[in-house]
Amino acid sequence: MSKTKILSLLIVTGPGGDAQGWGDLSVTETLCASLREAGYAVQLAFVRTPEEFIAALRTNPADLVWSCLYYFTEKEDIIGIDPAAVWVSDLLEERGMPYIGPSAQTMKNLILKYTTHCLMRKRGVAVPEHHLINIGEDIPELPLPAFVKPNGESRSIGISDASVVNTRAELCQQVARMHRELQQPALVEDYLPGEEYTVLMLGNGPQQEILPGKVSVDESCYGRYRILRSDLRGVGKTRISIPEDPARFAEAVALSRQATEALDCLDHVRLDLRVDAQGKLRVIEINGIPGLKPVKSWSPQIYSLYHPVPGGPMLEYRHLLEKIVCSARERWQL
Repeated sequence: MSKTKILSLLIVTGPGGDAQGWGDLSVTETLCASLREAGYAVQLAFVRTPEEFIAALRTNPADLVWSCLYYFTEKEDIIGIDPAAVWVSDLLEERGMPYIGPSAQTMKNLILKYTTHCLMRKRGVAVPEHHLINIGEDIPELPLPAFVKPNGESRSIGISDASVVNTRAELCQQVARMHRELQQPALVEDYLPGEEYTVLMLGNGPQQEILPGKVSVDESCYGRYRILRSDLRGVGKTRISIPEDPARFAEAVALSRQATEALDCLDHVRLDLRVDAQGKLRVIEINGIPGLKPVKSWSPQIYSLYHPVPGGPMLEYRHLLEKIVCSARERWQL
């Protein structure tokens, strides 16, 4: 790309931006402002339907599209995958338009945790034992204790102390809750009692960075179990630090690299890992559109740990966004 050519970006969000992607409209507006400060020509489209999105593409031509949405929805609180959903990346691929983030198929694989687990296991990635229980299905006999969560949510939606089940009665009750309250299949995993880690994957190829962070929570904030409920994810209750144990650091990097290669992740994803009863890390989730709230979201926190600058968190945030955009720009040879 010529140094005099200003890269134009179309940033896309909608009602589901907070549940599905990096944050609500105010977060998206901050992201746009930071990218403009970095010298990009940025346009913002708030869309509710595929038709509105296609119209935005026509009226706001851009070199590169970056979407906060997996698919179009009016739901603001949960992802709640609709089988008839129209996916943003499908429409972009149909039109041959460059965009930031994993492919349409990878996005679909990542948002459904059972699919993610199955694909990783086929490639030898360490994941928990996992069983999917669809609405209306009988619940098989499963090893206990276990951990029950919705198959297609993020931000710890549906997670509480009740997610850890020690008896068959508790298992049946929690599976029924996923089916009833979230209207989606329940994913039953081995309960992993150890520490939690979150890992930022940034960039592609030789320029890719795998940056592990250890998640710490004040013990007084936990209930019966040391699990990350949604109310524990805010700044002040959780702390991300660079892992001090060199062996654990190396294990997190190697496992995350193996997982992101298995799923063909691109540009920017974030992984959640947890230590099992035998002391080994396992991948529990890969987020295809990680949160990008300045300071508060884990991707910016991790980036700041590894790339601090005198200008502080907001300049570090801008550098993170630039890295994501540049990785996609180079991949598309813009």
